[in-house]
Amino acid sequence: MTDASAGQPEQDRRRPRSVYGVGTEPDVRFSLANERTALAWLRTGLALVAGGVALTTLASFGAGNAFLDVVAGLACIAGGVLAFAALSGWQRRERALRLGEPLPAPRILPALVIAVGLFALLMVGYVIVQLVT
Repeated sequence: MTDASAGQPEQDRRRPRSVYGVGTEPDVRFSLANERTALAWLRTGLALVAGGVALTTLASFGAGNAFLDVVAGLACIAGGVLAFAALSGWQRRERALRLGEPLPAPRILPALVIAVGLFALLMVGYVIVQLVT
């Protein structure tokens, strides 16, 4: 960046400094793709929180169900964790792009796959118990 009036390089004020203070400016397409990926993770986290709120709201219409409330709470917590993981992943990838290093592997993806699989099994078990009783 340059300041046209003084001819001196303008100080980079972007935050966080741990990301923008290292390396060189990468191709803008890669930075924007990294940002889109982080936003997709954030959308997934928001969907988990919304699903948890919807689940506990549905449970409250009936007699209330502690199991559904626990599952809803876990979904909300998972959504919050995913939001922080989106930020952490964006920072790690952006630093790697700026330093010309290989992109780091996604840390949260295996945990998310396992969590979604367990959630699906829990809900199938819940439906079966509800049908039998």
